[in-house]
Amino acid sequence: MKWTRDSYRWIALAAGFTIILVGYAMRNTFSVFYPVIVSDFGWTRGSTALMYSLTLLVYGLFAPVAGGLADRFQPRYVLAMGGVVVGSGIALCSTPTSVWHFYIIYGIIVAVGTSLIGITPVISVVSHWFGSNRGGLVFGVLGAGFGVSLVTAPMYQWLIATYGWRSAYLMIGLCAIAIIAPVSLLFIRRSPHHIELLRQKDTDTGGSGTTPGLSGRTEEWTVRRAFRTRSFKLFLLIGFCNMGFAQQVTIAHQVYFLQDVGYAPMVAASMFGVFGVAFASGNLSSPLSDRYGRVPFVIAGCLSTAGSVLLLRITPNPDSAIIPLLFAFASGWGLGVVPPACFAAMVDRFHGRNYGSIHGTMILFISLGGAVGPWLGGQLHDISGSYFSVFTLVQAFLIVAAVLIVFATRPASMRITS
Repeated sequence: MKWTRDSYRWIALAAGFTIILVGYAMRNTFSVFYPVIVSDFGWTRGSTALMYSLTLLVYGLFAPVAGGLADRFQPRYVLAMGGVVVGSGIALCSTPTSVWHFYIIYGIIVAVGTSLIGITPVISVVSHWFGSNRGGLVFGVLGAGFGVSLVTAPMYQWLIATYGWRSAYLMIGLCAIAIIAPVSLLFIRRSPHHIELLRQKDTDTGGSGTTPGLSGRTEEWTVRRAFRTRSFKLFLLIGFCNMGFAQQVTIAHQVYFLQDVGYAPMVAASMFGVFGVAFASGNLSSPLSDRYGRVPFVIAGCLSTAGSVLLLRITPNPDSAIIPLLFAFASGWGLGVVPPACFAAMVDRFHGRNYGSIHGTMILFISLGGAVGPWLGGQLHDISGSYFSVFTLVQAFLIVAAVLIVFATRPASMRITS
């Protein structure tokens, strides 16, 4: 059967959703395995959380490289290789006997694999099937893959309780390889428009350096050119504050916090699963930003999450699930709606044949915030015995992000400086 662009783009989007879901589910194993590993080895929360911070940092540092690889080589091979790397890394997490083993395996190997199958290379392929005017839809669906990946938490907890955490890691890793590699090889393809852009780029680099037929365009974006705008710099700060620090603190420490206040491990993992459902619903709300604008959705997401954190200052009653459910819904939706709306706002301004590298730079700054957050959360808990100081920082960073999006989207912020 011969697929047309209008029909195959949905195949590409579904394949991207599947790769994002399974790939990020590997990294998000940490939230459920974290309490078990601390208990089994007797390490501090800060030193153990460092492996999650390290994987976010390496993921971010490698993201521009992953985006460049997807721009330069056949993306289906890049994504398939990433699936093998991330799955192998998670399977090897069944072997450590020392914390530095986790730093190398989970912190570096899993991070590199996640970058190769992450949002940067996937969006650099899938976005061209839809065009920049459907950015909210594309980022919303792919972001929902990340949200649904969080719903796997109860399954991880069941595997740990049934087979032990080492066997659980092995089974999860092998499943990732079996899913990501075939899906990538069979269904990931560049759009005809994307192929033409890359062919034109090759012609440009082999010629005089100017773009025939495009010499009058003023918006041929590169990472260097984007950095010369105030808008791009503000987007990077938003990524650091919201999608980096606030999101990753919430993901890394949520299950442990609920266990601290008396909830059973399976209940805590189930609440994390609810958080994932709400996160996915936030992602799927973002296509409305194509019609109603990006800024209102980013602000609403920031304020929803900041408000939900106030609930955690009320000591939850382990006999009632009301507070954790309210927190899961409000924070999940809030953290879920911001990334696709924010990324779509970036595509509105910086879309082009180099967008993979531009988006990879955004992921780098998100990962820098994400690297600081989980480690700092663990350290502050080790010092104070409480997460409340971390909650205050999360709220502050969310409010800052809500303010910055207003300035980042002003037309004057797109002015290029020398």
